[in-house]
Amino acid sequence: MSRASTLDPSDAYALWAASYPAHAHNPVMQAEERAMFALMPASLQQQTVLDIGCGSGRYMLHALRRGASRVSGVDLSPEMLVRADVEMDAYRSVAEIALAQGSLMALPLPDAMAHLTICGLVVGHLENLAQALAELHRVTRPGGTILCSDVHPIGHALGWQRDFKSDGTRYAARHTQHLYSQWHTACVELGLTIERVLEPMLDPADIPADAQFDRMALQVPVALVFQLRRAA
Repeated sequence: MSRASTLDPSDAYALWAASYPAHAHNPVMQAEERAMFALMPASLQQQTVLDIGCGSGRYMLHALRRGASRVSGVDLSPEMLVRADVEMDAYRSVAEIALAQGSLMALPLPDAMAHLTICGLVVGHLENLAQALAELHRVTRPGGTILCSDVHPIGHALGWQRDFKSDGTRYAARHTQHLYSQWHTACVELGLTIERVLEPMLDPADIPADAQFDRMALQVPVALVFQLRRAA
């Protein structure tokens, strides 16, 4: 299969937003989500939760279903935020919900506001991992948790793309590989404790019978998922 044309994330998600649902909609996202759920508290009652790179609101919805009282989402794409805004309607009467356009490199949020900060499959769209983690650290309360995931670096080595179709044309969002050693170095410099690391595998049951994909994906982890703690 030929490679898709690569776009900057803002351009990619402007095209992708119209068909991007607010749930895990492919086997890699389903594997990533299972790992994130394993690290996410079952109850978020009375908690403030941030979803950075919220897209169409997937993890905002999960936080609300777990009882979060205040949920804020930030995304670079105004088109994706329109999708998220619609998804939030059912919860506006029971929780404080806010959406804002902005970059993970300079979040439009105050310091130390979140008990839990979630950043799912976003940091690979950015080249500067250290600055992205510094912003996640800044907006999380002392003693708070950051759950952060990305496509596993091995996928980049195998030539995987974060691709989609729009009007019959195949595109991919630009992705930068971040190695575990780079995560470790950045966390040490920020004083973030790496509490747990998960490397989920695909579940063959999630793969459609007619899917065309790299069979090597069944033999390697597809995501890198971190539970980080900001020092109290």
